[in-house]
Parts: sequence; structure tokens; C-alpha cells
Amino acid sequence: MKKYASRIYLCLIFAILYIPLVTVILFSFNATESTAEFSGFSLYWYSELFKSEEAWIALRNTLILAVSASLIATVIGTAAAEGIYKMRSKICKTAITSVTNIPMMNPDIVTGMSMMLFFAAVMSIFKIADYNKIGFVAMLISHTTFCLPYVILSVLPRINELGNSLSDAALDLGCTPLQAFFKVKLPNIMPGVVSGMVMAFTMSLDDFVISYFVGPTNFQTLPLLIYSMTKKTVKPDMYALSTIIIISVFVLLIISNMKSTKRLSANQKKKGAKTK
Repeated sequence: MKKYASRIYLCLIFAILYIPLVTVILFSFNATESTAEFSGFSLYWYSELFKSEEAWIALRNTLILAVSASLIATVIGTAAAEGIYKMRSKICKTAITSVTNIPMMNPDIVTGMSMMLFFAAVMSIFKIADYNKIGFVAMLISHTTFCLPYVILSVLPRINELGNSLSDAALDLGCTPLQAFFKVKLPNIMPGVVSGMVMAFTMSLDDFVISYFVGPTNFQTLPLLIYSMTKKTVKPDMYALSTIIIISVFVLLIISNMKSTKRLSANQKKKGAKTK
């Protein structure tokens, strides 16, 4: 009974997770605009998507913002994780770690309102009349801010696991501290850096609430565009765009899993050769 119950529970979890995605993919091929009845297979909404300049501009803006925010957050977050690791005082280390986690623990609406008030104060101090002049910079700072904790949370355990032995050996062999970090430590913590960057990219790509509060009128991201459509109706060309994104992510996951499987098999072969 336990085996059947666990299987049923697992099937329910997968159904809750993937049935909405399958529904979006299915209705992206619908011949009509109806979301209640599948009238027949058609690629009409994909052709409409490629004709929609507004959708592609929103997607371009979303990718530009997500890539920029994730790269900046990765650089700052990696440096911050290294700085936190080298702190000698446990009290300061705990305090700073707790402070860096605040944007991650805060509700998005609180962070969004705080950012909006902050940039309103900046505009009043520097006497900036048009918010569109700083709109993209405001969104970039906001996205970088709430992405930083995810990078630190991903990189810091790797640094703790690695320790100081390799860096100390590099320093003893004549490397400068910067050379020891970039040539020795960074390659060893790179999996944590990459996973933190991917997480930051995903969080920025998915964000709506903070972008809604700080976004300018001349820079619209994809979540903001879809939200503006919900006031009337979301057209199926957005289902087509969502399907393309889902398939792209699925293909990337397959490639990543294949590479990780090859690495594991290669490491196992090396270990087997060494034991022989």
C-alpha cells in the first residue's frame, strides 16, 4: 500500500506541475482563439507571434534586463561571498549574511514599493523631471538587488567547502592574492557561480511585481506586457511564445543533464583506473 500511495502522490505532484504547461502548449496550436475548446491543429498563432513587433520588443527587453542583472549580481555576489568567508568575526559574518538575505525573504511588493520610493527620492534630489531617463537603470538596480542573495547563497557554500588550502598553496608558490583567486579558487567554485547566475537570470526573467513598481513607460518587459493583456484577454500568440520558451528551457535542461552524466561517468572511470 505504501508503494502505491507514494506513486499516486508522485503522479499528483507531476500532474499539478505539468498539466498547466501542457495546456498552454496545446492551445498554442489551436485553430481558434477559444481557450475552452480545441478546434483543430494550426500554426496560425505562431505566424501571428512573428508578426507581433510588440511581443518581440518585450522579449528583447526582458532578456537584456535579465542577462545584465544576472551578470552584475554574479560579479558582486561572488565578491561578497568571498568577503563574507574571509571575515574573522562570527558575529559580523552572521549579521551580514542575515542582512543579505533580507531581499530574498521580503515579499516582492515590499521590495517594489521600497525601490519606487527610493528612486522617487533620487529624482527629487537630482531634480529629474522625466522618470524614463532613469527607468532602465532603476529596473537594473532593482533586479540586481533582489538577485544578489541567490548568488551569495549559491557561491558561499562552495567557498566554505573548498577552504583555504589551495589558495594558500598558490600564494606559497608565488601567486598574488588576485592570481590565487582567479587562477585557483574561481575555477573550483565555478559550478556554484554558474548555478547562482542561472538562478539570478531565472528570477529576473520571471519578475513582475518589482518591475511593475519601478518600470518606466518606455521599457516594457514580457511579464508587464502579459499583465496589460489580462485587462481584456490574453491572445494565443502569447501561448505560442510561452511554448517556445518552455521548449527552449527543456532542451537546455536535457543538454545540461547529458553533460553532467558524461562528467560523472568520466570521473567514475578515472577513479576505477586509479584503484586498479
